[in-house]
Amino acid sequence: MSTTTNDQTQRLADQQAMFGAGCFWGVEVAFGQIAGVTQTAVGYAGGQVDKPTYEQVCTDTTGHAEVVLVTFDPSQVGYEQLVESFLKLHDPTQLNRQGPDVGGQYRSAVFAKDGGQKAAARAVIDRMAASFKKPIVTTIEPWATFHRAEDYHQQYLAKRGQTSCRVQ
Repeated sequence: MSTTTNDQTQRLADQQAMFGAGCFWGVEVAFGQIAGVTQTAVGYAGGQVDKPTYEQVCTDTTGHAEVVLVTFDPSQVGYEQLVESFLKLHDPTQLNRQGPDVGGQYRSAVFAKDGGQKAAARAVIDRMAASFKKPIVTTIEPWATFHRAEDYHQQYLAKRGQTSCRVQ
């Protein structure tokens, strides 16, 4: 059994980012392909219900977004690079939806762990705004409790030999 000091715990916590970009299955795959991302998990965050289920979140009454928790090695990939990738892998100009998926659970959101992440996310959004024909509606929300989604949602597409949710 190993022990973890407070410094080690803080260092691990500092190496996380959390994003909501619509249905979490494809978002998880995209983040998992970025060099320096060491782990991903899908879940729910930003709402009022403790330990929500997928069925509850799908009612759009819990306030939770479908999110991906990204653990990364900052010596290989920076937080700003993750935010930039996040903005490119979905349409951050759609309010409470991504394609056919509609509801607050599909909102575009960055959950900032601290002032540094909040400022970095704002800077990237402001810098990339000109790349989009419509205004970016991505919210920057305070870090929230991550509620891990049910096991069948973890690595959902990979388990099925798929790399995308999109129908070709």
